[in-house]
Amino acid sequence: MTNTIVHDDRRAAASLASDRAQPSRAPMIIFYALLTIIVVMYSAPSIGVLLASLKSTAEIAEVGVWAMPRSFALTNYAEAWSGGNAGIYIRNSFFVTVPATVISISLGVLAGYTLSKLKFRGSNALFIFFVAGLFFPPQIALIPLFRLFNDLGLYDTLWSLIIIHVAFGIPICTLILKNFFAAVPTAIREAAIIDGANEWQILTKLMLPLSLPALAVLTTLQFTWIWNDFLWPVILIRSDEMRTVMVGLASLKGQYSVAYGVQSAMAVYASIPTLLVFVFFQRYFIRGLTFGSVKG
Repeated sequence: MTNTIVHDDRRAAASLASDRAQPSRAPMIIFYALLTIIVVMYSAPSIGVLLASLKSTAEIAEVGVWAMPRSFALTNYAEAWSGGNAGIYIRNSFFVTVPATVISISLGVLAGYTLSKLKFRGSNALFIFFVAGLFFPPQIALIPLFRLFNDLGLYDTLWSLIIIHVAFGIPICTLILKNFFAAVPTAIREAAIIDGANEWQILTKLMLPLSLPALAVLTTLQFTWIWNDFLWPVILIRSDEMRTVMVGLASLKGQYSVAYGVQSAMAVYASIPTLLVFVFFQRYFIRGLTFGSVKG
């Protein structure tokens, strides 16, 4: 009898210790509930745009944006592509975004590698000069740049937008890549030099493969910023055939009112390239954001 009581006490104590060892599930439930609410809040505008793109303007006025469409017609997408010149606007955006992204990142690679690994007198002052561009509000340069491009004959051309985005993209590219290259051990570069590699070979065959996470972050951010830019195309572009997709989206109108369905279809068109870029670079993007956050 005594052994039975002792055994039961031990089991009860073990069960109590096990219950205490198991963490409470309440914080995790609260965390996922809050995460679900945030996801719904951020997804709501996209869902509303997608639903509106499948309705006519009359149906939107009758049932609103959030109601399910009576029929999943794609007439708005066809009208946005043909009558709304979506193809022209998207083409112009690509002609601006791709070269500006490639050039700004390429110059950032050269500047970042030079400032991090090839120290020289005045390199710190030059780095501060580059980074100072991040604190330069673009709005104060609107009138000078407008007059400059007008005098150079670049007003109402895509070249003006490419030059602007390259100039404003170099500081952030230089900052991120300089910090990334600085985190790469100097011993790796010295070992390559001992093996007979020159600086160009070290950069292209050693540093660039190691910097894929940083390049993915920059490519995603630069592509998204330039693609979604609205300020400079409004200032520097006048003709409809030179408009980018964001300006074209704002200019879409119906015969007597705003064509909400066609605008929504154009917004879906405009969001697809940035979504594809993020999906393509997602693996490297997450690694780039977390690079350097944990040591060892």
